[in-house]
Amino acid sequence: MPDESRTPVLVGVGQLRANRERTVDGAREPLDLVAQALRLAGRDAGAPDLLRAADAVFAIRTASWAYDDLAASVAASTGAAPRTCENTALGGHLPARLLDRASAAIWAGESDVAVIVGGEAQASANVLAKAGVDPRERGWSAAPGGPPPLDLGELGSAEMLAAGLFLPPRMYPLFENRLQADLGLTPEENAAWSARLYADLSRVAAQNPHAWNPEELTPEQVGTVGPGNRMVCEPYPLSMNAMPNVDQAVAVVVTSLRAARRHGIPEDRLTYVWGGAGADDLPDPLRRTGFSGSEALGRALDSSLEAAGLGIGDVDLVDVYSCFPIVPKLATLHLGLDRDAVLSVAGGHSAFGGPLNTYSLHAVATMVERLRAGAGTGLVHANGGYLSYQHSVLLGARPHPEGYVGSPEPARVTHPDAPPVLEAATAAQDGPELTVETATVEHGRDGAPQQAFVVGRLPSGERVAAATAPDDRTAAAALSLAALPPGAVSHVGRTVRLSLRDGQAAVTLPSGAPA
Repeated sequence: MPDESRTPVLVGVGQLRANRERTVDGAREPLDLVAQALRLAGRDAGAPDLLRAADAVFAIRTASWAYDDLAASVAASTGAAPRTCENTALGGHLPARLLDRASAAIWAGESDVAVIVGGEAQASANVLAKAGVDPRERGWSAAPGGPPPLDLGELGSAEMLAAGLFLPPRMYPLFENRLQADLGLTPEENAAWSARLYADLSRVAAQNPHAWNPEELTPEQVGTVGPGNRMVCEPYPLSMNAMPNVDQAVAVVVTSLRAARRHGIPEDRLTYVWGGAGADDLPDPLRRTGFSGSEALGRALDSSLEAAGLGIGDVDLVDVYSCFPIVPKLATLHLGLDRDAVLSVAGGHSAFGGPLNTYSLHAVATMVERLRAGAGTGLVHANGGYLSYQHSVLLGARPHPEGYVGSPEPARVTHPDAPPVLEAATAAQDGPELTVETATVEHGRDGAPQQAFVVGRLPSGERVAAATAPDDRTAAAALSLAALPPGAVSHVGRTVRLSLRDGQAAVTLPSGAPA
């Protein structure tokens, strides 16, 4: 029989939005915001001594300001002396995985009170930079302070970097455009689907007091490209990209049922962590079988539901990661849901806000509020990398019959059928043709196509990723969705050519191809 007293429960949540007005005087550093969110979580639990009893503190990496040890600083702000202080790497999957890990440790008797926090102040950092103000002069931490260093090696393989595929707004459209081709949708049909999804997310965010953009939008407003909603990388205008320039913070406190009762937390404040599951794919999409989906995403969702003995129809509320439309689309299709299902309680990365790695912790906090209000079960899904790292966690208003049924260690996805990857500059020496697997076109701030990014196959079967030359707007425009050949719905399957320009590989159109 499981020890009921070890059941993991979420007892306190706190989240906030700050400096929405983007003023210099209103600028506060992430540590300050996170500490406030944690105080709110302690107040929400109604247990004054709870935070000081924390034996584990997990801090999700902040991308807007650098800290030597954010977790230790957060612990010090509460007077806690935890045995575990952990600062994470980058990854949007981490909130769900950390909650699962913390809950597993509680279930195993290795922990009693754990805290998970995260926050960003990128909006304020931008405001201060624009005003020429050093944040350290206004009291922001100088340990070490400043923007965190960026290691391009963390963003992708050598082949990805050489092709310019190290930014999420360039990579995720490659999956989207391949899905559109596989489903046989026209670009207009696919864009309309995305616009409906993100308009629905904005409606959810409009009801969330912590949302950065709490304005309900119509599908026409989301999908219409114009001066206030420029195209970024096809087919995603700005409204379909995550919004990282926010000041938001969140904290959750998870304890054993025994500790919750010891601290006098009322039963109606408890949300039970049933458990979760994760799956990690290869970090480089070029080395996966293809761009048609995400096996890791499907496995993370399926495993969490199966462990709990549930089907998706048994779950009352769902929040799926939505940095770009492709992620909720893939989840919707995998789960067999209606294509217009609204899979969010927080409001999504564009409307609620995309505070880099911590969005899903806001989803957990919001899910707790919804379960307290009467829902029975909720699932939170989190995604990291380029559809690389997946984790989902199930929460309940009542305990699971078996207590905790999670598995925080991720399964590993392999791709034995993936083609070999060849460096573009090497492949381009022979001027070969590529058959397009997927492609996207980045637009400049003037609204015109600026550069195309292509993943394709050589006649010999190797996969190559390359871009058009930065100054070759003609080739970029020819690979736009607005320039499809007559009768085509996608550039997938089209032939392009690789060439060398100043020692760099570049995609060009074959002679005689329509430009």
